[in-house]
Formats: sequence, structure tokens, C-alpha cells
Amino acid sequence: MIFRNIYWIFWLHLLLNSMIPCSSARAEPLFTVVASTTQIADLAREIAGDRCRVISILGPGINPHGYMPVPNDGKTVASADLCLQNGLHLEGKNWMATLVRDNGNRPIITCSDGIIPLHLDYDGTVVDDPHAWFDPRNAAIYVNNILKGLIVMDPEGASQYTARASLYLNQLRVLDAWITEQFHQIPPEKRILVTSHDAFNYFAARFGLTVRSPVGWSTGAEIGGGMTPERRRHVVASIREGQVPAVFVETTVNPKIIEQIAQEAGVRIGGHLYSDAMGPAGSAGERYIGMMRENTLTIVEALSR
Repeated sequence: MIFRNIYWIFWLHLLLNSMIPCSSARAEPLFTVVASTTQIADLAREIAGDRCRVISILGPGINPHGYMPVPNDGKTVASADLCLQNGLHLEGKNWMATLVRDNGNRPIITCSDGIIPLHLDYDGTVVDDPHAWFDPRNAAIYVNNILKGLIVMDPEGASQYTARASLYLNQLRVLDAWITEQFHQIPPEKRILVTSHDAFNYFAARFGLTVRSPVGWSTGAEIGGGMTPERRRHVVASIREGQVPAVFVETTVNPKIIEQIAQEAGVRIGGHLYSDAMGPAGSAGERYIGMMRENTLTIVEALSR
């Protein structure tokens, strides 16, 4: 009899639970935010929480410099309540701004607004370096710009957005201090970072590295893009003279050129770095902090030997 009562109590419990709505179910997003790149989308998700569906036009490993929008991109932008772009011509030929203009002229935030850009000079042409997020202090400016845009779009969610942004800004400060500490392991004379193109100037300026790049700031037909024989010779000579222990391949750039340069200079490939896009889902670099962490560990391990 006791066991029979326990049996019915068990099934009655299951029946009652099935009739009670699950309070922990995730609510449907109220707004749609469309970002140009993976790193901007990740920063937006950290602030937006479940109030917004955040979509990235570019996927992992896709280079923004030479990207050519497809028809579905226009449909995606047309459905947005808010659009986000990096700016500083990262989106080659301003493709994100053009998508917005041609598909409903949705509100758009330029995440790099307020950043003092570094300048690149190639053959007398000076351009602003668009890779500003590689300094965590600049990433904090991105966060604040995204926060302002979300609050204008959704004033009722302001307190949630602000709270999440506050937490994430603290995480960025910790990240900045941690990277600084990690690079103390590299002897000063070995702090030379050779990559496929000039994506790491902000990173180097913040953490005391010297950068060398054979291609230039863009990998497409943008200003400064392309490798000249003179530039290649200069990079190879710099590697040899500086006794650089390793060079690095970028995840969004064809590795052929940097592999050839490594062979000519007689150095090894130190690993792959996340540059203009983050890693695929499930990888260690699928989030901004993870990308920065993994790049740091890869560089420190290769240059400390």
C-alpha cells in the first residue's frame, strides 16, 4: 500500500508540473540588432542579453576588407531595429553603410566613434587603422557606443543594458591587465610581431610590441593593400636582423605569403592568430575575450622560446 501511494504521488507530481508554465523559459527577443562583423556582434550580445537577437553579417574567418554583400544581407539589414558597423573603412568600400542606405535606412551606430585612430602610411597615402578593437581600452569605447544605441532603440531596457555593460567593462579591464602581465614573459628584444597584414598595430602599441607586415593594412584592393617586392625584402631583412623567433598566420588571410616569407627568412610559423574575424562556434576564439586570450597565449609561447 505504501509503495502504491508513492507511485500515485509520483505521477501526480509529474502531472502538476506539466501544467505549470516554465518560468525559466527564455523570452522571445524584442528587437533585432545587425552587426557587420563577428567581434562587434559579440560585444553587442554581451550587452543586449535576451532582449535582442544579434545577427552578424560576416561569419567566422570572413575578411571584412574585401567582402561583397549578397542579396540576403540586404534582407537581414531591412529587418533590423539597429545596425552596428566598425567604421574607419574596415568594411571595405563602406559596404555596411551602403547596405543600410539601400535597405530601409535603418539606424546605424559606428562603434569606433570617439577612438583616436592610429595612422598607416603606404607610399605617401595616409589612412586610419581600422583594427581599433585590438586595444581593450578601445573595445570599451565600442561597448559604450553600442550601449548608447541600444538605449535609444529600447529605453525600457536601459537599466539591464547598463548593468551588463558595467560588468563587461570590468572584464575588459581585467583582460587588459592580464595581457600586460603575460607579455612580460617575452624578452624585450624578441617582442617583434610579424603577421600577414597590419591588423595588430593597436595591440602592439598597447602592449609594447613592434609589428612587421608584408601586405599592408588591407588584404583587398583597398588603399595600401598588396605586397610590393621592396616591402617583402624589408620584412625578410627585419626578421633576419632582429632574430625574430617566429612569424604568425592570420585566420582571415591566405597563409601562402607569410609561409613563403618564413621560409626565406629561416624562421618557423608560431601559430594562427584571430584577426579581422573571431573563431567558429565551439572554438576558443569564438568570443572577443577568448580571441584576445588565445592570441596572447600563442604569441607569448612562440616568442618566449
